[in-house]
Amino acid sequence: MESIWTEGIEIRKREPLSGDMEVPAVVIGAGIAGILTAYYLKQAGIRTVVLEADRIGSGQTKNTTAKITSQHNQVYSWLIRTFGHRMAEHYASANEAAIGEYERLIQDKGIDCAFGRCPAYLYSRTETESLRREAEAAKSLGITASFGTECELPFPVAGVMGFARQARFHPLKFLAEMAEEVEVYEQTKVLKVEGRRVETARGTVTAEHIVFAAHYPFINVPGYYFARMHQERSYVLALEGAGSYEGMYLGVDQGGLSFRTCADVLLLGGGGHRTGVNKTGAGCRYGMLRGRAQEIYPGCREVSRWSAQDCVTLDGLPYIGRFSRRRPNWYVATGFGKWGMTTAMVAARIVTNLISGRDCPEADIFSPSRHITMQAMKGLFVHGAYTVKGLTKHLLPPGKGRIVLNCPHMGCRLEWNPEEESYDCPCHGSRFDREGRLIDGPAQTDCKRQEERD
Repeated sequence: MESIWTEGIEIRKREPLSGDMEVPAVVIGAGIAGILTAYYLKQAGIRTVVLEADRIGSGQTKNTTAKITSQHNQVYSWLIRTFGHRMAEHYASANEAAIGEYERLIQDKGIDCAFGRCPAYLYSRTETESLRREAEAAKSLGITASFGTECELPFPVAGVMGFARQARFHPLKFLAEMAEEVEVYEQTKVLKVEGRRVETARGTVTAEHIVFAAHYPFINVPGYYFARMHQERSYVLALEGAGSYEGMYLGVDQGGLSFRTCADVLLLGGGGHRTGVNKTGAGCRYGMLRGRAQEIYPGCREVSRWSAQDCVTLDGLPYIGRFSRRRPNWYVATGFGKWGMTTAMVAARIVTNLISGRDCPEADIFSPSRHITMQAMKGLFVHGAYTVKGLTKHLLPPGKGRIVLNCPHMGCRLEWNPEEESYDCPCHGSRFDREGRLIDGPAQTDCKRQEERD
């Protein structure tokens, strides 16, 4: 099923690229990060075109729960310990500023997208100390944070930590209006990027600056993002008859749930797992959410369900900035984790500042070349283990099915996801339907069919 954001939304179609062109900047990907980046570059006087393989907003933007928040799980106490107070402050201020910038744009342009300020909360049913520490860390960085032991959720909690004046909105209504401000070519899939040349089947765009904003960079070298990120899936039910909450909530316990009200519908999220690692049986993730929904809200009714895919970096912080030291005119915005709406705005503003030569002190904490932490080293080990396992399985016979179950990205063996009836790559997160047709990258092509094997 489609997310509730796609209901009744018609984003105006754009024509494909119709030949070669040369422009100062090109953005690959017309999700919310790509459109915002193009908008701010245009505001800075830099003509920018956006190339989109499918339609505007057809990727991960439509699958969000659309929280605009600087509350990214329990990140701030860890940031202070790991990177120091100054860099933690940069992370906090960049995300808080992103919320305010959304509000400014929406008010200035009169965009009807159900934007509203509201508190955001982390809750635990078992412990309080880590939430207390997180509240104190956030306050030390200038965020209005609080800790308590009671909230509006219909079950007891041990502790709840809140950030004031966060926000929620309708992402596709916002995106549809912002896309009117920029130059977009749809149905124009990028096939190759070399130097200043971005090649598509419909023509080549030559640009001084190239921005990769298509969720997961499909270029393996330089940058080596395939070794520095994995992808995760998460699941959402839209429920009627489940009540309404002033705040947005995320559980920090193992198996914790997410709660977010949208008009008369409650969005209940959870059941996340690494892409390609889901052998628990058809309907298990959605079934878990349905069971919890009926337990908490007896008699509620499911009106929609959908899933999302998020890129997760080794240390959990996004990669925003120059793609690689070897490609100083390439830029990347990826690894947003579960916080794509806020981070898309952060990325657009950082990339614009870098390209236009403006001072951007907050870029340090998001830089793809930041120092490797102990958490990142652990993540590298775990990610490497999945990759080795997937590549080892590649050597096994592919079976007698119609398609070759090796991912065309780097060859890892695909795993069947019974929840969504797709073949998923446990190494880097590419996904394919049961006929081997590409759903999500970084792969760029469909799976080979058995008769196409060498």
